[in-house]
Amino acid sequence: IIVFAFLAGFYSVGNPDGPLAFWCSLIPFTSPIVMMVRIPFGIPLWEKLLSLVLLYGTFILISIVAAKIYRVGILMYGKKPTFAEMIKWMSYK
Repeated sequence: IIVFAFLAGFYSVGNPDGPLAFWCSLIPFTSPIVMMVRIPFGIPLWEKLLSLVLLYGTFILISIVAAKIYRVGILMYGKKPTFAEMIKWMSYK
């Protein structure tokens, strides 16, 4: 994912207003790199704010899901969980 973000940032230098640059600046895993390339070329404020909101929202959502999985998984005492068990753990309170 990081390599793709660097490549998208590299190609965004040539066309900072193109569709690849626009969509990669909204995807939370690529937005920090691509936005650093696009900001010097002057982009609208709403794109900067939307990118930040999506990035922070994704961070909070992933943190909540990881906390739920960790809370249940810490009690497994060495047993390897399956993917289905981890999905089930996300629904526990």
